Amino acid sequence: MELARVFGDGGPLSARVPGFRPRRPQCEMAERVGEVIGAGGVLVCEAGTGTGKTFAYLVPAILSGRKVLISTGTRNLQDQLFHRDLPLIRDALGLPLRAALLKGRANYLCAHRLGLALDEPGRHDRVLRAHLEQVRVWSASTRSGDIAELSLPDDSPVWPLVTSTTDNCLGQECPQWQSCHLLAARREAQAADLVVVNHHLFCADLALKDEGFGDILPGADCFILDEAHQLPDTASNFFGMTLSSRQLLDLLRDTELEYQREAGDVPELLEHCARVRRVLQDLRLALGGERRGPWEALKEEPAVMRVLDTLEQRLASFATALGALGGRGKGLDACAERANELLARLQTLVGDPDERVVRWFEVQGRGFRLHQTPLEVSTVFRAQLGRPGTAWVLTSATLAVGDDFGHFTRRLGLDEVQTARWESPFDYASQALWFVPRGLSRPSEPDYNQQVLALAREVVGYSRGRAFLLFTSHRALREVAAGLVGQIDYPLLVQGQAPRGELLERFRELGNAVLLGTSSFWEGVDVRGEALSCVLIDRLPFASPGDPVLAARIEALRQRGGNPFRDYQLPQAVIALKQGAGRLIRGSEDRGVLVVCDPRLLSRSYGYAFLDSLPRTARTRDIADVRDFFAAAD
Repeated sequence: MELARVFGDGGPLSARVPGFRPRRPQCEMAERVGEVIGAGGVLVCEAGTGTGKTFAYLVPAILSGRKVLISTGTRNLQDQLFHRDLPLIRDALGLPLRAALLKGRANYLCAHRLGLALDEPGRHDRVLRAHLEQVRVWSASTRSGDIAELSLPDDSPVWPLVTSTTDNCLGQECPQWQSCHLLAARREAQAADLVVVNHHLFCADLALKDEGFGDILPGADCFILDEAHQLPDTASNFFGMTLSSRQLLDLLRDTELEYQREAGDVPELLEHCARVRRVLQDLRLALGGERRGPWEALKEEPAVMRVLDTLEQRLASFATALGALGGRGKGLDACAERANELLARLQTLVGDPDERVVRWFEVQGRGFRLHQTPLEVSTVFRAQLGRPGTAWVLTSATLAVGDDFGHFTRRLGLDEVQTARWESPFDYASQALWFVPRGLSRPSEPDYNQQVLALAREVVGYSRGRAFLLFTSHRALREVAAGLVGQIDYPLLVQGQAPRGELLERFRELGNAVLLGTSSFWEGVDVRGEALSCVLIDRLPFASPGDPVLAARIEALRQRGGNPFRDYQLPQAVIALKQGAGRLIRGSEDRGVLVVCDPRLLSRSYGYAFLDSLPRTARTRDIADVRDFFAAAD
């Protein structure tokens, strides 16, 4: 079936998909994707908002007849693609297609762990017992076991109790193995023509190969990676290593449960659990307040290093005690394996350094995490994308800096690739106004946030609410949020008050709200229509120089003779700003004002890199133009 006919006037999409209209960039992208799928190779392409890139890669993928794997940035996008977009296209084309949705193991109910949780009702508080009862009732009727079917909060404490991890999964030793929801989903994926996953699962397969099940992802001929700008950072997480207090406490809890079932005559095991738990508390106290930093900072704190040494000793003794009970029961044997694995991670983290990785730590709430992150992930991707005969399409609305894809391709080690870029079809010149205010101090000045607050109050008054205020730090968000309370006549929604999805739903329903958010609201958020008519960005989104991973990458670039700012920090910030600005115009009827407060945009030479990468809108430095824009729109 010719792609031009599919996407053209009178074609099956125009005839059968409500609201579809032909777009030249969409058809051009579909043809390029089709060529790569047919011939093999790697296509890296940027498609501006409104291009319709999802249909542009789905149609040629379905028509190709090849085994296709599609990876998206988030689980929400994954569900949208599978449950909404795929059925529309499949029905419009009238072609048979066996498709499967596959998520990571934490998204599926584990019947075995649910049974364990139900066996200890006395250890749960009232809210947790209520959530657990909802899961129990749902478990009797669900086919997929996908926890997205339940309307419980994402942060409910019930989820770790009723889902599995690679650490605590019993694999083929599990008594519920044959009825495992995760296993069933993977079998469906193996048999499907097209499989939809997310980047976390895709990278987990590349990094871990998830030995309990073999490869997570079925062998495919064609890989399409949407929201590809997220891949380098997602991959860094999975090719690294983490040891957290949560992992260790979960192990202790599971060991105590299995003790009751399989080793009640060995009370010394409980004492080992208590000793490890006490040293975890000691370590958390020694680490002090919430912070994050490089491993070298911990080496300068003797108290912390002493407690880490004690943790290693007690964890080793705990693992030995579990090993001595080998054969008592499958649950205890699994706990012994986990104890040895976590001990190995700790020994790696405190051992001799490796110049190819950066070690760092973070302390948050009552817990802590110790990390080892690779400085580069290019080697793994270069090996995968170089396989002969396979086709790769990496796409996003934000991959290039200007017309240059070099920053993205270098991070993934891509050498011989095709690139293409399509501008958004929206008429930004008439739909949007870009405002950079005069007179603001440099962001480093102590009163900068108060100046942003004063500007936000005025702009929000002109826009009558209907605004996103996006920040590069939680501290700035909190300061401006506190200053807006009682000072504006519109509902105020602040990140952290409720789950992200709930805040967005309330924002859409209210129609005149002001939402304040940090990084998680800069991308993957789609609010169309008048409810979002203004996006204010507090400063250019350069990553914090205090971030330990960034600092290590900067130093590595410098040692290789590169320019860290030009080669890494600036491109990263440009792409982040493109993401934040992209929240404003989501449809051909949308109108709005983009406010970038940071004066460096126009006062520094690097500002041109940002200017050249954003849509060509009308621009002003006069607040009166903002007032008039909204007055004319109203």
